[in-house]
Amino acid sequence: MKKIQMVDLKSQYDFIKEEVADQMAQVLETSSFVNGPMVQAFQQDLEAYLNVKHVIPCANGTDALQIALMGLQLEPGDEVITSDFTFAATVEVISLLKLKPVLVDVDPQTFNIDPKAIEKAITLKTKAIIPVHLFGQCAAMDSILEISKKYQLAVVEDNAQGIGATHTFADGTKAKTGTMGHVSATSFFPSKNLGAYGDGGALFTNDDELAHFIRGIVNHGMYTRYYHDVVGVNSRLDALQAAVLKVKLQYLDFYNERRKEAASRYNEYFNNHEQLVLPFRAMGCDSHVFHQYTLRVLHADRDALVQHLNQHQIPCGVYYPVPLHAQKAYLDPNVDPAAFPVTNQLVKEVISLPMHSELTTDQIEYIATTLLQFFN
Repeated sequence: MKKIQMVDLKSQYDFIKEEVADQMAQVLETSSFVNGPMVQAFQQDLEAYLNVKHVIPCANGTDALQIALMGLQLEPGDEVITSDFTFAATVEVISLLKLKPVLVDVDPQTFNIDPKAIEKAITLKTKAIIPVHLFGQCAAMDSILEISKKYQLAVVEDNAQGIGATHTFADGTKAKTGTMGHVSATSFFPSKNLGAYGDGGALFTNDDELAHFIRGIVNHGMYTRYYHDVVGVNSRLDALQAAVLKVKLQYLDFYNERRKEAASRYNEYFNNHEQLVLPFRAMGCDSHVFHQYTLRVLHADRDALVQHLNQHQIPCGVYYPVPLHAQKAYLDPNVDPAAFPVTNQLVKEVISLPMHSELTTDQIEYIATTLLQFFN
């Protein structure tokens, strides 16, 4: 059995390296390293895959979130509601833009933002909602979009972990994550389901006017070279990363299916174990692409389990050990920690196991049986 890794990028690369080399060689031959035809080709491929009108590539996922909020032209002090249980980038960009982050609790099954908590948090200053498709599980977009329409709020999807997932609406129609809100942000960090070989990101929208505005923001506020019409940033996807992503996009559905298969194998070992809560699939198998396979550990020492796995050369992760409301950078004396009972419990219980498209049957068996030994 080969060494177990949280994400096995090397094995994934070995399968596609000739295609990657060919696409990179095209970039090197043209020497068009920033924007250029390769970035445009990837952009068009991703628009077709997502069935979205506009993909705007940028330098990384955090920039994508920040630029999305800049595109909405919010004012300092405007409130943006988002999840307390997620990576800090989501709230980081809100604070950087002098907006007010309003954190709310999450659903205990999906780990995603609780629509009921969103509605309770809305004030006259609320301007936007950022639902996060956490761990690859699509958020409750029916309810979130209803709330958005009712209160005239923008929806910015944080799709950094959910690319390729499909949401099925109550009427049976389907849409890819990242295409349902007013604008969406994603990350192409190497460990993502669609990952580059360095940093990268993109924004998605079906709004022509917003897309045009954002295209200027990512390029120093320019629509014509050296004419700066809006305040912008320097955030562009380089062509070598686009070359990698263009190849890997062809395999994204395959990668996601392999992740789902790995999750199902894990489930076979853990099903009905009284101290383990398996990942929940809110809308069937299409709604979750398993960026992470995350269990809840009940009535046991989660941190001791982490040590047990590490002692047996099994990597694992705790995403996330500290809720955002308790992070030093985002402490607010007016926020009551008791307002987040679900998040406060999850940070004590969650553990993520190795999850990637190259996991083998014997690796999963070893991980699962070793984990179960902890409870004996």
